[in-house]
Amino acid sequence: MKNSPLTEKQAKNLESLLAEMNPDQLAWVLEFVQEKMPVSSSEILILYGTESGNAESLAVRTEREAHSRGFSPRIFSMEDISVEELQNHPRILILVSTWGEGDPPQTAEKFFNELMQTEISLQGIEFSVCALGDVSYEKFCQTGKDIDTRLEVLGAKRIVERKDCDVDFDSPYEEWIKQVWEIFGEVQIGGKKIVSQKEENSEVYGKQNPFPAEVLENINLNFPPSEKETQHIELSLAGSGLEYLAGDTLAVLPENADDVVAEVLKVLKFKATEEVEIKGKGIFPLQQALKQFFDITTLSPGIAKKYQEVKRGLRLGKLLRDKEKIKQYCQGRQLIDLLTDYPLKKASADEFISILRKLPPRLYSIASSLSFCRNQVHLTVAAVRYESEGRKRKGVASTYLADECQKGKKVLVYTQTNSHFRLPEDSKTPIIMVGPGTGIAPFRAFLQERSQQKQAGEAWLFFGDRNYTNDFLYQLELQEFLKEKVLTYLDLAFSRDQKEKIYVQDKMLAKGQEIYSWLEKGAYFYVCGDASKMAGDVHQALLEIIQAQGKSQKEAEEYLQNLKEEKRYQRDVY
Repeated sequence: MKNSPLTEKQAKNLESLLAEMNPDQLAWVLEFVQEKMPVSSSEILILYGTESGNAESLAVRTEREAHSRGFSPRIFSMEDISVEELQNHPRILILVSTWGEGDPPQTAEKFFNELMQTEISLQGIEFSVCALGDVSYEKFCQTGKDIDTRLEVLGAKRIVERKDCDVDFDSPYEEWIKQVWEIFGEVQIGGKKIVSQKEENSEVYGKQNPFPAEVLENINLNFPPSEKETQHIELSLAGSGLEYLAGDTLAVLPENADDVVAEVLKVLKFKATEEVEIKGKGIFPLQQALKQFFDITTLSPGIAKKYQEVKRGLRLGKLLRDKEKIKQYCQGRQLIDLLTDYPLKKASADEFISILRKLPPRLYSIASSLSFCRNQVHLTVAAVRYESEGRKRKGVASTYLADECQKGKKVLVYTQTNSHFRLPEDSKTPIIMVGPGTGIAPFRAFLQERSQQKQAGEAWLFFGDRNYTNDFLYQLELQEFLKEKVLTYLDLAFSRDQKEKIYVQDKMLAKGQEIYSWLEKGAYFYVCGDASKMAGDVHQALLEIIQAQGKSQKEAEEYLQNLKEEKRYQRDVY
Protein backbone atom coordinates (compact mmCIF):
# COMPACT_ATOMS: atom_id res chain seq x y z
CA MET A 1 0.00 0.00 0.00
CA LYS A 2 1.90 3.03 -1.31
CA ASN A 3 2.14 6.03 1.09
CA SER A 4 0.01 4.13 3.62
CA PRO A 5 0.04 5.45 7.22
CA LEU A 6 -0.50 1.85 8.41
CA THR A 7 2.25 -0.23 9.94
CA GLU A 8 3.52 -3.13 7.85
CA LYS A 9 1.63 -5.58 10.09
CA GLN A 10 -1.61 -3.56 9.87
CA ALA A 11 -1.33 -3.33 6.10
CA LYS A 12 -0.80 -7.10 5.73
CA ASN A 13 -3.69 -7.87 8.07
CA LEU A 14 -5.99 -5.51 6.17
CA GLU A 15 -5.03 -6.93 2.78
CA SER A 16 -5.56 -10.47 4.09
CA LEU A 17 -8.97 -9.58 5.55
CA LEU A 18 -10.16 -7.88 2.36
CA ALA A 19 -9.04 -10.82 0.24
CA GLU A 20 -11.26 -13.17 2.28
CA MET A 21 -14.39 -11.03 2.03
CA ASN A 22 -17.30 -11.59 -0.36
CA PRO A 23 -18.80 -8.61 -2.24
CA ASP A 24 -21.60 -7.93 0.26
CA GLN A 25 -19.12 -8.00 3.16
CA LEU A 26 -16.89 -5.53 1.35
CA ALA A 27 -19.89 -3.27 0.72
CA TRP A 28 -20.78 -3.43 4.43
CA VAL A 29 -17.25 -2.48 5.41
CA LEU A 30 -17.42 0.53 3.07
CA GLU A 31 -20.66 1.65 4.69
CA PHE A 32 -19.24 1.10 8.19
CA VAL A 33 -16.18 3.21 7.42
CA GLN A 34 -18.37 5.88 5.84
CA GLU A 35 -20.47 6.12 9.02
CA LYS A 36 -17.32 6.54 11.11
CA MET A 37 -15.91 9.17 8.70
CA PRO A 38 -18.94 11.07 7.31
CA VAL A 39 -17.06 12.93 4.59
CA SER A 40 -15.59 10.28 2.34
CA SER A 41 -14.39 10.36 -1.23
CA SER A 42 -16.47 7.24 -1.81
CA GLU A 43 -19.68 8.52 -0.27
CA ILE A 44 -22.81 9.23 -2.33
CA LEU A 45 -26.11 10.39 -0.89
CA ILE A 46 -29.05 9.03 -2.91
CA LEU A 47 -32.18 10.99 -2.16
CA TYR A 48 -35.66 10.21 -3.50
CA GLY A 49 -39.15 11.63 -3.38
CA THR A 50 -41.87 9.30 -4.59
CA GLU A 51 -45.64 8.99 -4.84
CA SER A 52 -46.16 5.67 -6.62
CA GLY A 53 -42.78 4.05 -5.95
CA ASN A 54 -41.05 4.69 -9.28
CA ALA A 55 -38.48 7.16 -7.94
CA GLU A 56 -37.80 4.83 -5.02
CA SER A 57 -37.21 1.84 -7.30
CA LEU A 58 -34.74 3.87 -9.39
CA ALA A 59 -33.01 5.04 -6.21
CA VAL A 60 -32.57 1.42 -5.13
CA ARG A 61 -31.11 0.57 -8.56
CA THR A 62 -28.73 3.49 -8.20
CA GLU A 63 -27.70 2.34 -4.73
CA ARG A 64 -26.93 -1.17 -5.99
CA GLU A 65 -24.79 0.09 -8.85
CA ALA A 66 -22.99 2.50 -6.53
CA HIS A 67 -22.11 -0.47 -4.31
CA SER A 68 -20.90 -2.43 -7.34
CA ARG A 69 -18.57 0.44 -8.21
CA GLY A 70 -17.08 0.51 -4.73
CA PHE A 71 -18.88 3.59 -3.42
CA SER A 72 -20.52 3.99 -0.03
CA PRO A 73 -24.08 4.98 -0.93
CA ARG A 74 -26.55 6.17 1.67
CA ILE A 75 -30.17 6.15 0.52
CA PHE A 76 -32.91 8.26 2.08
CA SER A 77 -36.50 9.19 1.37
CA MET A 78 -36.95 12.95 1.47
CA GLU A 79 -39.31 12.50 4.40
CA ASP A 80 -36.46 11.04 6.49
CA ILE A 81 -33.87 13.77 6.06
CA SER A 82 -33.60 17.52 6.64
CA VAL A 83 -32.20 20.05 4.19
CA GLU A 84 -29.51 21.00 6.72
CA GLU A 85 -28.14 17.45 6.57
CA LEU A 86 -27.27 17.95 2.89
CA GLN A 87 -24.23 19.93 4.04
CA ASN A 88 -22.68 16.70 5.35
CA HIS A 89 -22.70 14.97 1.96
CA PRO A 90 -20.21 15.89 -0.80
CA ARG A 91 -22.10 14.07 -3.59
CA ILE A 92 -25.86 13.98 -3.93
CA LEU A 93 -27.99 12.16 -6.51
CA ILE A 94 -31.67 13.10 -6.44
CA LEU A 95 -34.52 11.13 -8.00
CA VAL A 96 -37.89 12.78 -7.57
CA SER A 97 -41.32 12.58 -9.15
CA THR A 98 -43.92 15.30 -9.68
CA TRP A 99 -47.46 14.85 -8.40
CA GLY A 100 -50.55 16.30 -10.06
CA GLU A 101 -50.15 19.83 -11.38
CA GLY A 102 -46.52 20.41 -10.48
CA ASP A 103 -46.63 19.49 -6.78
CA PRO A 104 -44.00 17.46 -4.90
CA PRO A 105 -44.95 13.95 -3.74
CA GLN A 106 -46.56 13.97 -0.30
CA THR A 107 -43.51 12.23 1.16
CA ALA A 108 -41.34 15.11 -0.09
CA GLU A 109 -43.54 18.08 0.82
CA LYS A 110 -41.74 19.10 4.00
CA PHE A 111 -38.24 18.68 2.50
CA PHE A 112 -39.25 20.54 -0.66
CA ASN A 113 -40.76 23.49 1.22
CA GLU A 114 -37.75 23.67 3.52
CA LEU A 115 -35.37 23.64 0.54
CA MET A 116 -37.27 26.44 -1.21
CA GLN A 117 -37.10 28.64 1.91
CA THR A 118 -33.64 27.90 3.32
CA GLU A 119 -30.61 30.12 2.78
CA ILE A 120 -27.92 27.64 3.83
CA SER A 121 -24.76 27.35 1.74
CA LEU A 122 -24.18 24.18 -0.25
CA GLN A 123 -20.81 25.27 -1.61
CA GLY A 124 -18.51 22.35 -2.35
CA ILE A 125 -21.35 19.88 -2.91
CA GLU A 126 -21.81 18.10 -6.24
CA PHE A 127 -25.27 17.03 -7.37
CA SER A 128 -27.43 15.82 -10.21
CA VAL A 129 -31.20 15.40 -10.54
CA CYS A 130 -33.27 12.77 -12.32
CA ALA A 131 -36.85 14.07 -12.52
CA LEU A 132 -39.87 11.83 -13.14
CA GLY A 133 -43.17 13.05 -14.51
CA ASP A 134 -45.88 12.72 -17.13
CA VAL A 135 -45.56 14.84 -20.27
CA SER A 136 -49.35 15.02 -20.56
CA TYR A 137 -49.31 17.42 -17.58
CA GLU A 138 -48.50 21.08 -18.19
CA LYS A 139 -45.95 21.27 -15.35
CA PHE A 140 -43.98 18.25 -16.50
CA CYS A 141 -41.26 17.24 -13.97
CA GLN A 142 -41.77 20.55 -12.16
CA THR A 143 -40.61 19.31 -8.75
CA GLY A 144 -37.33 18.04 -10.18
CA LYS A 145 -36.84 21.29 -12.07
CA ASP A 146 -37.45 23.36 -8.93
CA ILE A 147 -35.05 21.28 -6.81
CA ASP A 148 -32.39 21.36 -9.52
CA THR A 149 -32.57 25.16 -9.77
CA ARG A 150 -32.64 25.70 -6.01
CA LEU A 151 -29.58 23.54 -5.31
CA GLU A 152 -27.59 25.60 -7.80
CA VAL A 153 -28.82 28.85 -6.22
CA LEU A 154 -27.60 27.58 -2.84
CA GLY A 155 -24.12 27.06 -4.26
CA ALA A 156 -24.05 23.36 -5.13
CA LYS A 157 -22.31 22.31 -8.36
CA ARG A 158 -24.33 20.47 -11.00
CA ILE A 159 -22.13 17.67 -12.41
CA VAL A 160 -24.66 16.25 -14.90
CA GLU A 161 -27.56 18.13 -16.45
CA ARG A 162 -30.99 17.26 -15.07
CA LYS A 163 -32.75 14.45 -16.92
CA ASP A 164 -36.54 14.81 -17.29
CA CYS A 165 -38.25 11.42 -17.68
CA ASP A 166 -41.74 10.71 -18.99
CA VAL A 167 -43.72 7.66 -17.82
CA ASP A 168 -41.39 5.50 -19.92
CA PHE A 169 -38.43 6.40 -17.72
CA ASP A 170 -36.01 3.48 -18.05
CA SER A 171 -34.04 4.67 -21.08
CA PRO A 172 -33.63 8.30 -19.97
CA TYR A 173 -32.67 7.12 -16.48
CA GLU A 174 -29.99 4.87 -17.98
CA GLU A 175 -28.65 7.79 -20.03
CA TRP A 176 -28.51 9.95 -16.90
CA ILE A 177 -26.85 7.43 -14.61
CA LYS A 178 -24.31 6.51 -17.30
CA GLN A 179 -23.18 10.15 -17.40
CA VAL A 180 -22.99 10.21 -13.61
CA TRP A 181 -20.71 7.16 -13.46
CA GLU A 182 -18.52 8.55 -16.23
CA ILE A 183 -17.74 11.44 -13.88
CA PHE A 184 -17.64 9.53 -10.58
CA GLY A 185 -15.73 6.54 -11.96
CA GLU A 186 -15.15 3.61 -9.59
CA VAL A 187 -13.66 2.97 -6.18
CA GLN A 188 -11.67 -0.21 -5.76
CA ILE A 189 -10.64 -1.96 -2.55
CA GLY A 190 -7.83 -4.48 -2.39
CA GLY A 191 -7.58 -4.44 -6.20
CA LYS A 192 -11.17 -5.71 -6.49
CA LYS A 193 -14.17 -4.11 -8.03
CA ILE A 194 -17.18 -4.79 -5.79
CA VAL A 195 -20.14 -6.51 -7.42
CA SER A 196 -23.37 -6.55 -5.49
CA GLN A 197 -24.80 -10.03 -5.02
CA LYS A 198 -28.26 -8.50 -4.88
CA GLU A 199 -27.84 -7.39 -8.49
CA GLU A 200 -26.63 -10.83 -9.57
CA ASN A 201 -29.53 -12.54 -7.86
CA SER A 202 -32.24 -10.23 -9.20
CA GLU A 203 -35.72 -11.68 -9.76
CA VAL A 204 -36.51 -13.53 -12.95
CA TYR A 205 -39.82 -11.67 -13.20
CA GLY A 206 -40.18 -7.96 -12.56
CA LYS A 207 -40.35 -4.61 -14.32
CA GLN A 208 -37.88 -5.64 -17.02
CA ASN A 209 -39.57 -9.02 -17.49
CA PRO A 210 -43.30 -8.85 -16.53
CA PHE A 211 -45.04 -12.05 -15.51
CA PRO A 212 -47.95 -13.42 -17.62
CA ALA A 213 -50.48 -13.89 -14.82
CA GLU A 214 -53.57 -15.98 -15.52
CA VAL A 215 -56.94 -14.42 -14.71
CA LEU A 216 -58.68 -16.66 -12.16
CA GLU A 217 -61.77 -14.51 -11.65
CA ASN A 218 -63.27 -11.31 -13.06
CA ILE A 219 -66.51 -10.20 -11.39
CA ASN A 220 -68.52 -6.98 -11.53
CA LEU A 221 -69.06 -5.92 -7.90
CA ASN A 222 -71.91 -3.53 -8.75
CA PHE A 223 -75.51 -4.59 -9.28
CA PRO A 224 -78.06 -3.24 -11.77
CA PRO A 225 -79.22 -0.54 -12.12
CA SER A 226 -75.94 0.91 -10.87
CA GLU A 227 -74.23 3.30 -13.28
CA LYS A 228 -70.87 2.14 -12.00
CA GLU A 229 -68.79 -0.83 -13.12
CA THR A 230 -66.24 -2.04 -10.59
CA GLN A 231 -64.36 -5.24 -11.37
CA HIS A 232 -62.89 -7.60 -8.79
CA ILE A 233 -60.02 -9.35 -10.58
CA GLU A 234 -58.02 -12.30 -9.24
CA LEU A 235 -54.69 -13.17 -10.85
CA SER A 236 -52.43 -16.16 -10.29
CA LEU A 237 -48.80 -15.53 -9.32
CA ALA A 238 -47.95 -19.24 -9.16
CA GLY A 239 -44.43 -19.83 -10.47
CA SER A 240 -43.61 -16.12 -10.74
CA GLY A 241 -41.50 -15.65 -7.62
CA LEU A 242 -43.24 -12.27 -7.25
CA GLU A 243 -44.06 -11.15 -3.73
CA TYR A 244 -45.81 -8.16 -2.19
CA LEU A 245 -46.92 -6.70 1.12
CA ALA A 246 -50.30 -5.24 2.00
CA GLY A 247 -50.21 -1.67 0.72
CA ASP A 248 -48.07 -2.40 -2.35
CA THR A 249 -49.16 -1.85 -5.95
CA LEU A 250 -49.47 -4.05 -9.03
CA ALA A 251 -48.31 -2.74 -12.38
CA VAL A 252 -50.46 -3.93 -15.30
CA LEU A 253 -49.24 -3.69 -18.91
CA PRO A 254 -52.45 -2.99 -20.83
CA GLU A 255 -53.26 -3.14 -24.52
CA ASN A 256 -55.27 -0.68 -26.57
CA ALA A 257 -58.77 -1.79 -27.56
CA ASP A 258 -59.22 -3.13 -31.10
CA ASP A 259 -61.87 -0.52 -31.97
CA VAL A 260 -59.57 2.32 -30.86
CA VAL A 261 -56.72 0.94 -32.97
CA ALA A 262 -59.06 0.49 -35.95
CA GLU A 263 -60.27 4.09 -35.73
CA VAL A 264 -56.70 5.45 -35.70
CA LEU A 265 -55.77 3.34 -38.73
CA LYS A 266 -58.91 4.45 -40.57
CA VAL A 267 -58.27 8.16 -40.01
CA LEU A 268 -54.61 7.85 -40.96
CA LYS A 269 -55.42 5.66 -43.97
CA PHE A 270 -52.56 3.31 -43.11
CA LYS A 271 -52.74 -0.43 -43.78
CA ALA A 272 -52.93 -2.62 -40.68
CA THR A 273 -50.32 -4.96 -42.16
CA GLU A 274 -47.80 -2.22 -42.94
CA GLU A 275 -44.57 -2.94 -41.07
CA VAL A 276 -42.87 -0.53 -38.68
CA GLU A 277 -39.65 -0.80 -36.72
CA ILE A 278 -39.73 -0.38 -32.94
CA LYS A 279 -36.41 0.46 -31.37
CA GLY A 280 -35.12 -2.39 -29.24
CA LYS A 281 -37.96 -4.73 -30.17
CA GLY A 282 -37.88 -5.37 -33.90
CA ILE A 283 -40.28 -5.10 -36.84
CA PHE A 284 -44.06 -5.46 -36.35
CA PRO A 285 -47.28 -4.98 -38.32
CA LEU A 286 -48.61 -1.49 -37.60
CA GLN A 287 -51.85 -2.81 -36.09
CA GLN A 288 -49.96 -4.91 -33.53
CA ALA A 289 -47.56 -2.06 -32.78
CA LEU A 290 -50.42 0.35 -32.05
CA LYS A 291 -52.26 -2.21 -29.94
CA GLN A 292 -49.40 -3.39 -27.76
CA PHE A 293 -46.64 -0.82 -27.63
CA PHE A 294 -47.84 2.78 -28.02
CA ASP A 295 -50.07 5.24 -26.22
CA ILE A 296 -52.61 6.21 -28.88
CA THR A 297 -55.07 8.08 -26.67
CA THR A 298 -53.20 10.68 -24.60
CA LEU A 299 -53.15 14.17 -26.06
CA SER A 300 -50.97 16.95 -24.65
CA PRO A 301 -49.36 20.11 -26.05
CA GLY A 302 -46.11 18.15 -26.21
CA ILE A 303 -47.65 15.42 -28.36
CA ALA A 304 -49.29 18.05 -30.58
CA LYS A 305 -45.92 19.75 -31.05
CA LYS A 306 -44.28 16.47 -32.14
CA TYR A 307 -47.19 15.81 -34.48
CA GLN A 308 -46.74 19.24 -36.07
CA GLU A 309 -43.06 18.48 -36.72
CA VAL A 310 -44.18 15.56 -38.89
CA LYS A 311 -47.33 17.19 -40.32
CA ARG A 312 -45.93 20.71 -40.90
CA GLY A 313 -49.43 22.20 -41.21
CA LEU A 314 -50.17 25.93 -40.99
CA ARG A 315 -53.43 25.69 -39.01
CA LEU A 316 -51.95 23.49 -36.26
CA GLY A 317 -48.80 25.62 -36.18
CA LYS A 318 -50.91 28.70 -35.47
CA LEU A 319 -52.74 26.90 -32.64
CA LEU A 320 -49.46 25.73 -31.08
CA ARG A 321 -48.13 29.29 -30.94
CA ASP A 322 -50.90 30.18 -28.48
CA LYS A 323 -50.12 28.28 -25.27
CA GLU A 324 -53.51 28.84 -23.70
CA LYS A 325 -55.46 27.79 -26.78
CA ILE A 326 -53.48 24.56 -27.33
CA LYS A 327 -53.88 23.75 -23.65
CA GLN A 328 -57.65 24.28 -23.88
CA TYR A 329 -57.82 22.23 -27.08
CA CYS A 330 -56.11 19.24 -25.44
CA GLN A 331 -58.44 19.25 -22.44
CA GLY A 332 -61.16 16.64 -22.92
CA ARG A 333 -59.74 15.50 -26.24
CA GLN A 334 -57.59 12.54 -27.27
CA LEU A 335 -55.11 11.83 -30.05
CA ILE A 336 -57.89 10.71 -32.42
CA ASP A 337 -59.35 14.24 -32.27
CA LEU A 338 -56.03 15.74 -33.34
CA LEU A 339 -55.72 13.25 -36.20
CA THR A 340 -59.25 14.07 -37.33
CA ASP A 341 -59.09 17.85 -36.96
CA TYR A 342 -55.62 18.17 -38.48
CA PRO A 343 -55.24 15.26 -40.96
CA LEU A 344 -51.76 13.86 -41.52
CA LYS A 345 -50.65 13.88 -45.16
CA LYS A 346 -47.48 12.71 -46.88
CA ALA A 347 -46.07 10.99 -43.80
CA SER A 348 -45.07 7.37 -43.32
CA ALA A 349 -46.20 5.02 -40.58
CA ASP A 350 -42.68 5.10 -39.12
CA GLU A 351 -42.84 8.90 -38.94
CA PHE A 352 -46.22 8.69 -37.20
CA ILE A 353 -45.12 6.27 -34.48
CA SER A 354 -42.07 8.47 -33.85
CA ILE A 355 -44.36 11.01 -32.17
CA LEU A 356 -45.94 8.43 -29.86
CA ARG A 357 -44.78 7.56 -26.40
CA LYS A 358 -44.59 4.04 -25.04
CA LEU A 359 -47.84 2.65 -23.61
CA PRO A 360 -47.12 2.97 -19.88
CA PRO A 361 -47.99 0.39 -17.24
CA ARG A 362 -50.88 1.27 -14.92
CA LEU A 363 -50.42 0.97 -11.16
CA TYR A 364 -53.26 -0.38 -9.03
CA SER A 365 -53.46 -0.69 -5.25
CA ILE A 366 -53.37 -4.38 -4.42
CA ALA A 367 -56.62 -5.58 -2.84
CA SER A 368 -55.28 -8.74 -1.21
CA SER A 369 -52.81 -10.06 1.34
CA LEU A 370 -50.31 -12.67 0.15
CA SER A 371 -50.51 -14.46 3.49
CA PHE A 372 -54.31 -14.74 3.06
CA CYS A 373 -54.45 -15.39 -0.71
CA ARG A 374 -51.52 -17.68 -1.45
CA ASN A 375 -49.97 -17.26 -4.91
CA GLN A 376 -52.63 -14.72 -5.90
CA VAL A 377 -53.00 -10.98 -6.28
CA HIS A 378 -56.37 -9.21 -6.39
CA LEU A 379 -57.40 -5.87 -7.89
CA THR A 380 -60.43 -3.59 -7.54
CA VAL A 381 -60.78 -1.66 -10.80
CA ALA A 382 -63.42 0.89 -11.84
CA ALA A 383 -64.00 0.73 -15.60
CA VAL A 384 -63.76 4.25 -17.00
CA ARG A 385 -66.27 5.07 -19.75
CA TYR A 386 -67.47 8.57 -20.61
CA GLU A 387 -68.30 10.95 -23.42
CA SER A 388 -66.59 14.23 -24.33
CA GLU A 389 -66.43 16.45 -27.43
CA GLY A 390 -69.08 14.28 -29.06
CA ARG A 391 -67.08 11.04 -28.78
CA LYS A 392 -67.41 8.03 -26.52
CA ARG A 393 -64.19 7.46 -24.55
CA LYS A 394 -62.84 4.75 -22.31
CA GLY A 395 -59.90 4.26 -20.02
CA VAL A 396 -57.17 2.16 -21.63
CA ALA A 397 -56.19 -0.08 -18.73
CA SER A 398 -59.49 -0.20 -16.83
CA THR A 399 -61.54 -1.33 -19.84
CA TYR A 400 -58.75 -3.66 -20.98
CA LEU A 401 -59.07 -5.41 -17.62
CA ALA A 402 -62.87 -5.25 -17.59
CA ASP A 403 -63.55 -6.27 -21.20
CA GLU A 404 -60.62 -8.35 -22.41
CA CYS A 405 -59.17 -9.98 -19.31
CA GLN A 406 -61.71 -12.66 -18.66
CA LYS A 407 -61.05 -15.96 -16.89
CA GLY A 408 -58.14 -17.85 -18.46
CA LYS A 409 -56.59 -14.77 -20.13
CA LYS A 410 -52.92 -13.94 -19.40
CA VAL A 411 -52.06 -10.43 -18.23
CA LEU A 412 -48.51 -9.03 -17.99
CA VAL A 413 -47.84 -7.73 -14.47
CA TYR A 414 -45.17 -7.03 -11.90
CA THR A 415 -45.36 -5.96 -8.26
CA GLN A 416 -44.09 -2.61 -7.02
CA THR A 417 -43.23 -1.65 -3.46
CA ASN A 418 -45.13 1.18 -1.78
CA SER A 419 -43.16 1.52 1.44
CA HIS A 420 -45.06 4.68 2.39
CA PHE A 421 -48.39 2.87 2.80
CA ARG A 422 -47.88 0.18 5.39
CA LEU A 423 -49.60 -1.38 8.37
CA PRO A 424 -47.96 -0.52 11.71
CA GLU A 425 -45.06 -2.79 12.67
CA ASP A 426 -46.87 -3.53 15.94
CA SER A 427 -50.01 -5.42 14.92
CA LYS A 428 -51.73 -4.32 18.14
CA THR A 429 -51.74 -0.70 16.99
CA PRO A 430 -55.27 0.55 16.12
CA ILE A 431 -55.90 1.70 12.54
CA ILE A 432 -58.46 4.04 10.96
CA MET A 433 -59.07 3.58 7.22
CA VAL A 434 -60.95 5.90 4.87
CA GLY A 435 -61.52 4.37 1.45
CA PRO A 436 -64.63 5.18 -0.62
CA GLY A 437 -65.19 3.42 -3.94
CA THR A 438 -62.12 1.60 -5.24
CA GLY A 439 -60.21 3.19 -2.34
CA ILE A 440 -61.38 0.10 -0.43
CA ALA A 441 -58.73 -1.98 -2.23
CA PRO A 442 -55.69 -1.69 0.09
CA PHE A 443 -57.92 -1.83 3.17
CA ARG A 444 -59.31 -5.17 2.08
CA ALA A 445 -55.64 -6.23 1.97
CA PHE A 446 -55.02 -4.72 5.43
CA LEU A 447 -57.98 -6.59 6.92
CA GLN A 448 -56.96 -9.87 5.29
CA GLU A 449 -53.47 -9.38 6.72
CA ARG A 450 -54.81 -8.55 10.18
CA SER A 451 -57.00 -11.67 10.07
CA GLN A 452 -53.78 -13.72 9.91
CA GLN A 453 -52.18 -11.94 12.88
CA LYS A 454 -52.61 -12.92 16.48
CA GLN A 455 -53.86 -10.23 18.86
CA ALA A 456 -54.39 -7.70 16.08
CA GLY A 457 -55.44 -4.23 17.20
CA GLU A 458 -58.72 -2.44 16.62
CA ALA A 459 -59.64 -1.45 13.05
CA TRP A 460 -62.13 1.18 11.92
CA LEU A 461 -63.22 1.56 8.29
CA PHE A 462 -65.07 4.43 6.63
CA PHE A 463 -66.45 3.30 3.27
CA GLY A 464 -68.72 5.11 0.85
CA ASP A 465 -70.23 4.93 -2.61
CA ARG A 466 -73.48 5.88 -4.33
CA ASN A 467 -76.11 3.33 -3.27
CA TYR A 468 -76.19 0.71 -0.51
CA THR A 469 -78.08 -1.84 -2.59
CA ASN A 470 -76.07 -1.54 -5.80
CA ASP A 471 -72.61 -0.24 -4.83
CA PHE A 472 -71.64 -1.80 -1.49
CA LEU A 473 -68.31 -3.31 -2.59
CA TYR A 474 -67.21 -6.44 -0.69
CA GLN A 475 -70.28 -6.23 1.56
CA LEU A 476 -70.29 -9.87 2.66
CA GLU A 477 -66.54 -9.89 3.32
CA LEU A 478 -66.70 -6.75 5.43
CA GLN A 479 -69.61 -8.11 7.43
CA GLU A 480 -67.63 -11.30 8.01
CA PHE A 481 -64.63 -9.27 9.21
CA LEU A 482 -66.98 -7.49 11.65
CA LYS A 483 -68.31 -10.80 12.88
CA GLU A 484 -64.78 -12.14 13.41
CA LYS A 485 -63.81 -8.84 15.13
CA VAL A 486 -61.01 -8.26 12.63
CA LEU A 487 -62.93 -5.07 11.84
CA THR A 488 -64.07 -3.22 14.97
CA TYR A 489 -66.23 -0.50 13.43
CA LEU A 490 -67.65 0.07 9.94
CA ASP A 491 -69.13 3.47 9.06
CA LEU A 492 -70.93 3.73 5.73
CA ALA A 493 -71.71 6.76 3.56
CA PHE A 494 -73.92 6.11 0.52
CA SER A 495 -74.32 9.51 -1.08
CA ARG A 496 -77.43 8.91 -3.21
CA ASP A 497 -79.59 7.03 -0.69
CA GLN A 498 -81.10 10.21 0.78
CA LYS A 499 -82.03 13.70 -0.38
CA GLU A 500 -78.88 15.34 0.92
CA LYS A 501 -75.63 13.71 -0.16
CA ILE A 502 -73.56 12.16 2.62
CA TYR A 503 -69.85 11.40 2.15
CA VAL A 504 -67.17 9.72 4.22
CA GLN A 505 -65.94 13.05 5.57
CA ASP A 506 -69.45 13.74 6.93
CA LYS A 507 -69.38 10.41 8.77
CA MET A 508 -65.94 11.30 10.13
CA LEU A 509 -67.16 14.63 11.49
CA ALA A 510 -70.06 12.87 13.20
CA LYS A 511 -67.56 10.62 15.00
CA GLY A 512 -64.93 13.31 15.54
CA GLN A 513 -64.47 12.82 19.28
CA GLU A 514 -63.91 9.07 18.88
CA ILE A 515 -61.47 9.58 15.99
CA TYR A 516 -59.44 12.04 18.05
CA SER A 517 -59.44 9.60 20.96
CA TRP A 518 -58.06 6.86 18.71
CA LEU A 519 -55.35 9.18 17.38
CA GLU A 520 -54.38 10.14 20.91
CA LYS A 521 -53.88 6.49 21.81
CA GLY A 522 -51.55 5.98 18.83
CA ALA A 523 -53.83 4.98 15.95
CA TYR A 524 -52.59 5.15 12.36
CA PHE A 525 -54.82 7.05 9.90
CA TYR A 526 -55.02 5.95 6.24
CA VAL A 527 -56.72 7.45 3.19
CA CYS A 528 -57.04 5.85 -0.25
CA GLY A 529 -58.92 7.00 -3.34
CA ASP A 530 -59.62 10.15 -5.33
CA ALA A 531 -56.94 12.82 -4.99
CA SER A 532 -58.82 15.63 -6.75
CA LYS A 533 -61.50 16.12 -4.07
CA MET A 534 -62.03 13.31 -1.57
CA ALA A 535 -58.53 13.31 -0.09
CA GLY A 536 -58.66 17.08 0.44
CA ASP A 537 -62.13 16.87 2.02
CA VAL A 538 -60.96 14.14 4.40
CA HIS A 539 -57.90 16.21 5.34
CA GLN A 540 -60.12 19.23 6.04
CA ALA A 541 -62.44 17.08 8.16
CA LEU A 542 -59.46 15.90 10.19
CA LEU A 543 -58.40 19.50 10.79
CA GLU A 544 -61.92 20.36 11.98
CA ILE A 545 -61.99 17.33 14.28
CA ILE A 546 -58.70 18.36 15.90
CA GLN A 547 -59.77 22.01 16.17
CA ALA A 548 -62.96 20.86 17.92
CA GLN A 549 -60.69 19.68 20.76
CA GLY A 550 -59.79 23.29 21.52
CA LYS A 551 -56.80 23.67 19.19
CA SER A 552 -56.21 26.56 16.81
CA GLN A 553 -55.99 26.00 13.06
CA LYS A 554 -52.19 26.30 13.24
CA GLU A 555 -52.04 23.79 16.09
CA ALA A 556 -54.30 21.41 14.17
CA GLU A 557 -52.06 21.66 11.10
CA GLU A 558 -48.99 20.99 13.26
CA TYR A 559 -50.79 18.00 14.81
CA LEU A 560 -51.38 16.45 11.38
CA GLN A 561 -47.84 17.29 10.28
CA ASN A 562 -46.52 15.42 13.32
CA LEU A 563 -48.69 12.44 12.39
CA LYS A 564 -47.15 12.49 8.91
CA GLU A 565 -43.62 12.65 10.30
CA GLU A 566 -44.40 9.73 12.62
CA LYS A 567 -45.80 7.91 9.55
CA ARG A 568 -49.16 7.65 11.27
CA TYR A 569 -50.99 9.63 8.56
CA GLN A 570 -50.56 7.85 5.23
CA ARG A 571 -52.27 8.43 1.89
CA ASP A 572 -52.50 6.43 -1.31
CA VAL A 573 -54.38 8.77 -3.62
CA TYR A 574 -54.71 9.00 -7.39
